[in-house]
Amino acid sequence: MTEVADLLSIDDLPNGFEYPAEFVRVVELGLTDLEPWWILEGDLLRRRTVGIRERYPDRCLVPFARRQDNDDVACWDLDDGGVAIIHDMASPGWEQRQRFVDFTAWLRQAFEDLIEFGPS
Repeated sequence: MTEVADLLSIDDLPNGFEYPAEFVRVVELGLTDLEPWWILEGDLLRRRTVGIRERYPDRCLVPFARRQDNDDVACWDLDDGGVAIIHDMASPGWEQRQRFVDFTAWLRQAFEDLIEFGPS
């Protein structure tokens, strides 16, 4: 039996947002360490969520993964749709790094990153 990840509760998520079924399935399967990407959970997720809201108050972002080798964070972008990769801690207006149409497109790239990041 897999342990359920400690994700944001419905009260902590923006109104009308639910985790996509594909994301929930990935987490339920325990695919949370996709080196160099890590699915955020628990206190790390809650702190990152609060920090992103404070640093980028003009954006509606829900973080779900961070890259271990830099400050990039994958977030659902509720304003523009899809997944935004932001360089957290960058000045507002300079944080956007990449965009994916949905979680599945991001996941495909995360697997490519896993292959590339692996042992040489």
